Amino acid sequence: MTDETKDALYLRGLEEANYCSIALHKDEAPPKALYIGMRVEDDSHFEPLTAYLKRKEISYEFADIAHQGKTLRFRDPTGIPVEFAARRDIVERRMQDYHTFRGGSPQRFDHYQVVTHDVQTATDFWSELGFRLAEYTAPASSDELWGAWLERKGNTHDIVFTNGKGPRLHHFAFTVPDVTTLIHACDVVSSLGYLDVIDRGPGRHGLSNALFVYFRDPDGHRIELFNTHYQVIDPETPPIRWDLSNPRRAQLWGMPASKRWFFEASEFKDCALFDPLLVAEPLTLEKYLEAQG
Repeated sequence: MTDETKDALYLRGLEEANYCSIALHKDEAPPKALYIGMRVEDDSHFEPLTAYLKRKEISYEFADIAHQGKTLRFRDPTGIPVEFAARRDIVERRMQDYHTFRGGSPQRFDHYQVVTHDVQTATDFWSELGFRLAEYTAPASSDELWGAWLERKGNTHDIVFTNGKGPRLHHFAFTVPDVTTLIHACDVVSSLGYLDVIDRGPGRHGLSNALFVYFRDPDGHRIELFNTHYQVIDPETPPIRWDLSNPRRAQLWGMPASKRWFFEASEFKDCALFDPLLVAEPLTLEKYLEAQG
């Protein structure tokens, strides 16, 4: 934690020098997500970004936000609320303060996964912003997108779009130092009496090859701790296609996710929800166990 006020908590990973990567704000209303945040290199990048939004006939506004200054706000074509900022206040990293490591020891913020009613439209928009498709899911009969993993910093994904009622924030993710830390995080929540907050895993994804475990925070938001996906730095590397019928895409090993993992997610504040254009019945843990007799 970087700071605590009467109305907010500012959190970051142990490796991070930015003031925060997650901000939690006090609200009397039911818990909801506010924005997903991204960075531009400097203020000069706001000009081409706003020009692109104008071409897309997307309205936007600028706000002055504590600890990050000038911030561009808009909603993408599927309704996802987004912030782009050019700077953050800098604080001292804690990555070598090993005596302070606790729980899952999150190192750095890595990515978001957002549920959207229209994966193709979201993917097209963010690809034109400069994000690159690293992996995707599609049915055997076509290249119709059911899920898309897009990246900017050379790993497999910085933002993920999955099919469903949306827009909703499915989860945000932090890297951890090693596999032992994932197990230790599970042990810690269990010893504190919070066993029911383990939402999925541990396991290994087929997509991204990451070892993972998911938790739910006290407000119900889903958090992934993982270690860690491969690099896709070379621009000529083609995206990996996963067939929708292949269960190994979701878990290379480990039990299937429960129904709530597939269908529950955090709503964004003041955002209308849209039913998905594509309808699927995923293999849930409940269905898997029922089939075992």
